[in-house]
Amino acid sequence: MEIDPRRLRILYEVARRGGVMRAAQALHLTSSAVSQQLAQLEREVGLPLIDRSQRSVSLTPAGRVLAGYAERVEEELSEARRELTRFTERLAGPVRIAAFATVIKHILVPALRELAVRHPRITPIVHEIYGQPALQELRLGSVDVLITEQDMGLPALSQPSLSTRLLFVDEYRIVLPPGWAEPPATVDDLMRCPWVASVSSHAAGQALDRLAGLHGAEPRKVHFVTEFDSALALVADGHGVAIVSTMALLNVPEGEVQVSDIREVGARRVDVVTRVGGTRSGEPDPVQAVVIEAIEEATAALEASLRGRLGEEERVSGP
Repeated sequence: MEIDPRRLRILYEVARRGGVMRAAQALHLTSSAVSQQLAQLEREVGLPLIDRSQRSVSLTPAGRVLAGYAERVEEELSEARRELTRFTERLAGPVRIAAFATVIKHILVPALRELAVRHPRITPIVHEIYGQPALQELRLGSVDVLITEQDMGLPALSQPSLSTRLLFVDEYRIVLPPGWAEPPATVDDLMRCPWVASVSSHAAGQALDRLAGLHGAEPRKVHFVTEFDSALALVADGHGVAIVSTMALLNVPEGEVQVSDIREVGARRVDVVTRVGGTRSGEPDPVQAVVIEAIEEATAALEASLRGRLGEEERVSGP
């Protein structure tokens, strides 16, 4: 029995992604071409590998066994590529990075600038996507590196198939319209104000719900946004108060909004998430590793900038 390794890879992708169409997209083939290659693989092994009796494509018992071997072959190849890269030291290829707006602006852009100098053969591809859709794309292999956010009041993301490392703790601040002569002095005062609220699936939305729950209050949510820039624009124009991250305030002109002295809002955690299992060691491949290293270095520079800014604010507002 002689099996074409290219067809074995196709079977692996069908099993991994749960269907011919998704496998075809990942391999940049047509669904028809994938089906033809699978049919040829069945002729090579002399056994049916695909159960075509149902509307959704599934593997037969023989197909599942062969796909298991295909997965191990893929892991060995990934490990081989990792080891060979250490010899060549010529890192190249695409890396697909998913992130959200403030991270793209303040971390990814400087990280990619430095990456282009150090490793010009690496091609980063940025997707602005977050939440459950981003996690789904990471699991399916459409994304290699995910930067995600989560309110610090919730448990950290923990899944056997994913590796999560803390990148940054981004403190929340409450912002108010600039013209308020008597800004709210307590959380209870804030809860009576109109709110420009983030949606509950976002970390800032989770922070507002947590803050309200701790004080047994129901915030008066008037506007609903998904981006901090939108919240800041509405607050600046007097439409309500909002919770934003310290990172989101970096490039806001002085006087555009008021930053409340109330600091009991908590923070969001920003994590780097990758898949595990691509190699025996479970570590990301070398290309992903240097991308993550650049992201971590850009984050360290951002933290230093924020410490300087917060220190200056405290000196100005102190006695």
